[in-house]
Formats: sequence, structure tokens, C-alpha cells
Amino acid sequence: MFNFIHIRFIDVFDILLVAILIYQVFKLMKGTVAIRIFFSIVVIYLFWGLVRALNMELLSTLLGQVLGVGVLALFIVFQPEIRRFLLRLSMRYFDANNWSGMFWRTLFFMRKATVILDIDAITRACRDMSEHRIGALILITRDSLLDTYSETGDIIDARLSCRLLENIFFKNSPLHDGAMIIENNRIKAARCTLPITENPDIPADYGMRHRAAVGASEHTDAFIIVVSEETGCISVAEHGDIICLSGANELRAKLLEIVGGN
Repeated sequence: MFNFIHIRFIDVFDILLVAILIYQVFKLMKGTVAIRIFFSIVVIYLFWGLVRALNMELLSTLLGQVLGVGVLALFIVFQPEIRRFLLRLSMRYFDANNWSGMFWRTLFFMRKATVILDIDAITRACRDMSEHRIGALILITRDSLLDTYSETGDIIDARLSCRLLENIFFKNSPLHDGAMIIENNRIKAARCTLPITENPDIPADYGMRHRAAVGASEHTDAFIIVVSEETGCISVAEHGDIICLSGANELRAKLLEIVGGN
């Protein structure tokens, strides 16, 4: 009955790859306005496939032209989602801390950026700010350059120290409101503006600092530290996820992993 159907292994593999790709795109857009546009495009594409199967030439040609022009529109509408997807892909497969990352970096002669960091200064400052309920948002640069965010704030370019960290985030300081960016063991900029995440799974008790930290971690590979002004909890954000640490000792261990990973 179905002798006309010939399914090869490559066909099954092709369908599987498309299913995985669609699922990953869905995960990235889940909870955003773009998900409705995505479903509309999928419906139009399925309808176009049905029209072509029924040999409706005129309608098929019209829909084909619409979808052809729509590819360019997709890149414009879904630019943040595409950027986020490619960034996560690069962080997963080019991370020098795993075997796949080492292979691809060796193949393309890519060198992992060296992270130089005064761990003691950051740990002491975060511990003191946590005890005194002083809010803080700190980005530590790794492979991704953060110049886009640095330009939104005030360039400082000062040597990293515990006292300077605490002074910048002191409540009456004109630089305390915003993010600090640390690069090559120097405070590059302060009072920087970060993108806010659209992830609906962020706990409701997290404030704007936490949401900004997650937003920046979705677009860069920076290691981000957040000190809550309300609870004093020290949290870290990476790759779109944020976790609350038990204290300064756990933060020190996380920072040692960053420096030790080089």
C-alpha cells in the first residue's frame, strides 16, 4: 500500500536535525512576544507546503514569494533571539573548559582569553557589601568584550581594590546605580546600563539588578556578581542562569574556577 514511500536513513536524520533546531529556537523565544510571530510563520509555511502538494500553482507562487522576502524580515525581527542562540552555541562548543571546546579552538587556532583577577579584593568587597546590605552589580570580562556596555557608563580605568569597589557601590555615591565592568584586573567602567532579561522563569523576588545580570549573561560570556540590597544574598549569573550562593567563600571558589580555568 505504501510502496511509493522510500525512507532513507539520511531522511530520518534530516527530520531529527530540523526537530532539534525548531525545539532550540522555541526554547529561546519562550515567554517573549516573538513566540507568536514564530508560530504564525510556522503555520504559513505548513500551509504553503500543503498548497504545493495539491499543485495549486498560483497560490503556491504567491506564498513562496512572501516566505522568500520573509527570510530577511525574520533576521530583523528575531535579531535578539538569533544573537542569543549563536552566543549560547559558541559558549557550549567553544568553551575551553571542555573537550569539544578544546577541539574546536585548536582547529580554528582560537585562544582563550586570560582572566587576571584580584580574587581577595572582590571577595572581601562583596562580603562587606552583603553584610551592610549594599547592592552591587559586577561584570567580569572573559572572552566577550563588553565595550558596548562600558560606553553607556563612566569610564574609570582604575586599579581594582576592595576599598574602591565598596566606595563606588556606596549608597550615596553618584556611581552606585548601575553595573561595574572589570577587565584585566582593572575597573574599566561604572554606572553602566545592561539589558533586562525577558525570561519569565526568573523568581519574582529578584529585583532589577538580578534581571539585568541575567540579561547581560544571555548576551555575553561574562561572569556576573550580584549583591542584593534587600537580602544581602550574593548571586552569580552565567549563560542565562542565576544562582544564589551560600556566602563569600563560595564566591571565592567560583572566582578561582575562572582564573584556574586558564
